[in-house]
Amino acid sequence: MTAASAAAQFAASVRRIAPLAWPVLIGQLAVLAFATVDTVLVARLSPIDLAALAVGSAVFVTVFLGFMGVVLGVGPVAGQLFGAGRLEEAGRQAHQAVWIALALSCVGSTVLVFPGPFLALARASPEVAEKVRLYLLALAFSLPASLLFTVLRGFSGAVSRPKAVMALQLGGLAVKVPLSAALVFGVPALGIPALGVAGCGISTCVAMWTQVLAGVWLLRRDPFYARFKLTGRPGPGLDAPHRRDIAALLRLGLPMGGSILVEVTSFAFMALFISRLGTTAVAGHQIAANLVSIMFMVPLALGNATGTLVAQRIGAADAADARRLAWHGLALACAVATTISGAVYMLRDVLVGAYTHDGAVVAAALPLMAWLVWFHLGDAAQTLAAFILRVYRIATVPLIVYLVALWGVGLGGGYVLAFDLTGNVPGELQGARGFWAASSAGLALAALGLVAFLLWMFRQQRYDANRHG
Repeated sequence: MTAASAAAQFAASVRRIAPLAWPVLIGQLAVLAFATVDTVLVARLSPIDLAALAVGSAVFVTVFLGFMGVVLGVGPVAGQLFGAGRLEEAGRQAHQAVWIALALSCVGSTVLVFPGPFLALARASPEVAEKVRLYLLALAFSLPASLLFTVLRGFSGAVSRPKAVMALQLGGLAVKVPLSAALVFGVPALGIPALGVAGCGISTCVAMWTQVLAGVWLLRRDPFYARFKLTGRPGPGLDAPHRRDIAALLRLGLPMGGSILVEVTSFAFMALFISRLGTTAVAGHQIAANLVSIMFMVPLALGNATGTLVAQRIGAADAADARRLAWHGLALACAVATTISGAVYMLRDVLVGAYTHDGAVVAAALPLMAWLVWFHLGDAAQTLAAFILRVYRIATVPLIVYLVALWGVGLGGGYVLAFDLTGNVPGELQGARGFWAASSAGLALAALGLVAFLLWMFRQQRYDANRHG
């Protein structure tokens, strides 16, 4: 293949990926804006509320994203069925995913109502701990809505309908922003007291249930979804739980959820451990964490789009096109991540200043920005590789890689560096910087491991295809 034809194929793949990626990007930025709005509002209220938001967000993200990964097992399954033209069967998978979401909501909401173990791990002060409890109590009521909406998001993405989800997420943000501002600072004229970080949790709960109700309305009104027979069923409108279908979803979803849980906790527990270093340290970390979360939305969108197309081509029995899309999506994500990382580093002073004018917090956040660049590059590569493997229904390998790289190297290594357990860690790698340095190394290792396995898998596929004619 000539360089010109390779470039033409890459451009063709980009044109297929982009229409699916940009709605996911905007929708996920709307979701992340929930946390960004809360961070900006609370940062202007008090460092104590910001520290409580950092700890509380770490707890909620740990619970929600782990369970979200299980529910998202519906995506690769429905995507392959859609690619094969088995539309009603794809719709049935969404109904079974709803049952999984409801069951997980019961467990997750209980954990959020009783967050004692997380607070002990963070060694939160009594004042911070009380604010965290109030925040998580509101989010306990939000979790069922978040997981139910995940079913709609996963299914809609699998059938190339991301714009509908984007519209719902933007609508949720429109509810969230004014409500958060009112509840955090209070509106005395309306008799609304200043609730601080607890107001962030309440506004998220209201916004998420609004999204779910709007999503149900969409499923009943949009003719696109009629082909899947998602609504109009007898009884409560849901298929009865089907053991075989649920088991198939869980075989993929559980290791997916485990992988996401390891990935999330390796990041979220940084906040819990850094909180031991004091309110200023964790506040600075929260700003850097929020920035890198915004950056992560780009590879997340590209991963969703690439995974959707690869799954559909697998269902259509076009293995060569599936492989081509996979490699092109990975290359695109790495190129975009390099550009974004460079821009963020160049603008680091402006970006941190947009969050807070507290000099101590700014001083805590700025040293983390250099590590943020390397963190994002590794994150982008491993995210695309993991998405591609999952649509091939390979979820256990990423879980093993994450356990070694993200928990072992990232979180474990970060703890050793941050708290100087060996007694000879250089000063520039102690504290929060130690966690960011080790996590960057862990993500790089995860990227290398997953991309290497992907390369081996594709070589095996071509070998098997050639051997069988």
